[in-house]
Amino acid sequence: METKREVQSSVKDESLIAKRRIQMIRGAVSLFKQKGFHRTTTREIAKEAGFSIGTLYEYIRTKEDVLYLVCDSIYEEVQERLSTLPAQAGTIDGLESAIRHYYLLIDEMQDEFVVMYQESKSLPKDALQYVLNKELGMVAIFEEIIENCRLSGDLHIAQEDVKLAAHHVVVQGQMWAFRRWGLHKDMTIDEFISVQTRFLLQGIQRNGGTV
Repeated sequence: METKREVQSSVKDESLIAKRRIQMIRGAVSLFKQKGFHRTTTREIAKEAGFSIGTLYEYIRTKEDVLYLVCDSIYEEVQERLSTLPAQAGTIDGLESAIRHYYLLIDEMQDEFVVMYQESKSLPKDALQYVLNKELGMVAIFEEIIENCRLSGDLHIAQEDVKLAAHHVVVQGQMWAFRRWGLHKDMTIDEFISVQTRFLLQGIQRNGGTV
């Protein structure tokens, strides 16, 4: 398992570091969405965050540090908000509830998801591996829920297909952010959740031998 990458700061006050980095992350997400990572300067990030370039460099060393903080903060929030979901595992109702919870979270964090997936390739190798492992951790939450549904008999799916089904849940939800230019004109988030959940469960049940 990859260890968390430390972003060095010359400031020692942990609460101030957290506050400034939240400001920095919000500013960076807005700019990366508009201009992309490579076309955004650290001076622009500092201005968008509400402080000087000198202050910015008290909390990070490189622009890649900012991108890492953006990606890490997104995964931290997602995993924190999904961390209670395995307790609902074992029933179709629990799985549907988990899917809804996750897809509503994507709806709230559309810009963050788009920035993370478009720009994470610009991270240094060690940081990229770390955030990719965080993505797998997100998949693992749904893998546990689906596996428990399989074990309870509430879901008819082969054990070897559980991991792929979990990836499907995660990726299909992210479609709401990536394809919003087309999807949002035709349906609400509630309609999207309903249709995607139906597609998933019908596919699993049919592949598992039940029509």
